[in-house]
Amino acid sequence: MPDLMKAGILGIIEGLTEFLPISSTGHMVIAMPWLGIDADVPPWHAFLYFIQIGAILAVLVAFGARLAHLLLQSPATGWRDHLLVKLAVASIPAAVIGLPLSKWAEAHLETPPVVAIALIVGAFVMEAIERGRPTVRTDDVSEITMRQALLIGLAQCVSIVPGTSRAMATIMGGLLVGLSLSAATEFSFYLAIPTLLGAGLLKVVKYRSEIHGGETMLLAVGFVTAFVVALLVVRAFLAFVRTHRLRPFAIYRVLLGLVVLVWWWGR
Repeated sequence: MPDLMKAGILGIIEGLTEFLPISSTGHMVIAMPWLGIDADVPPWHAFLYFIQIGAILAVLVAFGARLAHLLLQSPATGWRDHLLVKLAVASIPAAVIGLPLSKWAEAHLETPPVVAIALIVGAFVMEAIERGRPTVRTDDVSEITMRQALLIGLAQCVSIVPGTSRAMATIMGGLLVGLSLSAATEFSFYLAIPTLLGAGLLKVVKYRSEIHGGETMLLAVGFVTAFVVALLVVRAFLAFVRTHRLRPFAIYRVLLGLVVLVWWWGR
């Protein structure tokens, strides 16, 4: 299979999975061996982080007007209630806990069995939280408290385990602290911007020596594909959670996890 086609497939996977509670990293760990790609071989390591930036750009485009309104308004209760401050607070745990552990997680946890188990366990956690979550106290992201933001940021750190899903961790964290499903999902989208953009840029800078002129087309194909697919997904997913539960995603996680385990053991 040509490398450009592989880049397009990975871009589609990134765009489809980054903002859904099904783990983009987990899907990459599963897909890359099937595509004959070694993530440790240039330029694929840098490629994976570069296409994340394309997915993040989709959030900025899809929710640009909404974000501008939230960020430009001055809360009557002071700067502490500004969305930008809450996003900064929610990003702190990822910087303090997630970044130092990311290299260890990449080296020891990015394997199909770990991904499969995390997918299955995460599905049961999702179902349990949705069934027994606290009464909704916050129905709009503009009303999220500093405490809620920090706790959601701590929940995000669980996603360091491949297969867990950053989206799942933040959405479930939001439900546990009293957010509605739509508010938790929207905040998860916004929190992805500083978290993934920062991590992505750091990795791209780190692996910039792996990127040469002949490989820029690979990056471009993956970036554009991830952007276009993510743009469609984030709008559809936010509309979905306004009227539905997340059970279909939990079922998908279990089925995918079982398929991966069977495949892995059968090798």
